[in-house]
Amino acid sequence: MKLLTLVRHAKSSWKDPELNDFDRPLNHRGKRDLPHMVSRMAAHHLQPDLLLSSGAARAMATTNGICNRLELPSESLQTIPELYESCAETLMLVLQNIPDSYQHIMLVGHNPGLEHLNEILTQSALKKFPTAAYAHLHLSITNWHELSAACATMTLFDYPKMHSPVRDN
Repeated sequence: MKLLTLVRHAKSSWKDPELNDFDRPLNHRGKRDLPHMVSRMAAHHLQPDLLLSSGAARAMATTNGICNRLELPSESLQTIPELYESCAETLMLVLQNIPDSYQHIMLVGHNPGLEHLNEILTQSALKKFPTAAYAHLHLSITNWHELSAACATMTLFDYPKMHSPVRDN
């Protein structure tokens, strides 16, 4: 059995309309939510053998937060340009080409690709895959090239608003 954790980058800033989408940084909420998200990952022992990340600024900031908190060695991180704005099929192809020596892959990327990949793998639609969310999947495969539709069971889905304090109206 292989493990896959899909992570959507933390909330990004739209403050500078002149800034290229690839270069958008995290906004205040993203910077606030990221440490809490990664602490919950650590509490659930989500320790990947390999972390794949989009090269976009917001994904790299999220990845850096994960690597620092989980104390991942630098050799366990790969930045893959194809993960930026990629569709589920591209994400699937990247994962299918992972060496089988890796048991747990964490993929930090973007919507709608992540949400659609999760839906293909689990055959179940999420209402939403918000920023700073992660889905942990158990895959009924022994080799990454076997990754296909309906091979996964989601065992954990977490996102910041699940933990927001109740507010009075």
